[in-house]
Amino acid sequence: MTKTRLIGQGVLVALAVASLVVLATLFRSEEHVARVGLLAGPASADSPQYGEVTALALPALVELARSPSVVGAVGTNAERVSVELVPASGLARVSVRAATALQAKREATALANVLVQADLLAPAGKLRLLDQPEVVRVSPDWPLTTGLAGAAGLVAGIASVVVRHLRRTRATDGVRAALASAGVRHAVPVLPDDDPDLLEKLTAMLTAAARPVRVVSVDPDLVERAEDLSDDLPDKVFEPAEGTALVAVVPRGARHDALAGVVGSLSADTSVIAVVVV
Repeated sequence: MTKTRLIGQGVLVALAVASLVVLATLFRSEEHVARVGLLAGPASADSPQYGEVTALALPALVELARSPSVVGAVGTNAERVSVELVPASGLARVSVRAATALQAKREATALANVLVQADLLAPAGKLRLLDQPEVVRVSPDWPLTTGLAGAAGLVAGIASVVVRHLRRTRATDGVRAALASAGVRHAVPVLPDDDPDLLEKLTAMLTAAARPVRVVSVDPDLVERAEDLSDDLPDKVFEPAEGTALVAVVPRGARHDALAGVVGSLSADTSVIAVVVV
């Protein structure tokens, strides 16, 4: 497998993973959040215990806003309601999540009104609505999705290239180890069967060897592939020298004991010029 093809496959994997992340986001339903502020203030000008009452009672607003009776009256549920207290300010921010902006705004307004009417700080203080609900869409979050898709695609692409390269390296190392154990001392090219220039490379080697070619499969399942290669390669190149040029066809990802056995049994006038990994 050429480097260009290896990188190209990595790019395809990256694009596929990034597309899956984007598609997963597309199938997610929209979600909006409406936020409204409630501000605590003294019930009257002569409320001396207003600060103490607010500090003690305002935290209970969190539980009150999520109580079954309150969320039931508003038409929402506790999981979609959150309350944030701003320290030392008497300010609370009430948020409601909903599928649409209109629904979120309506429920946030209704919830705020219920909390005001509950008169939690009486008699020293009271709550009032600070402003109209602010609505923002929180899902799908396209900037976040784009970043995640890019990161996931990049990681997947790099991982694909690394894994394929390691597999290719392991296959090559195994073949060369088998050749060395069979007594082959010269360098033998190990070529992947899916190399688009495979025939051209083998033909060039045969031209240099100037010997008749013999293609041998070391695995019964690859006999047909070996015959196809033999048919596509020239029988002779120039005036043949003595002996035979051997091309061995071996399976990918397997032990290469059979290759060592075949090569070790060759006659002295046979030279291994290439190994094709299928």
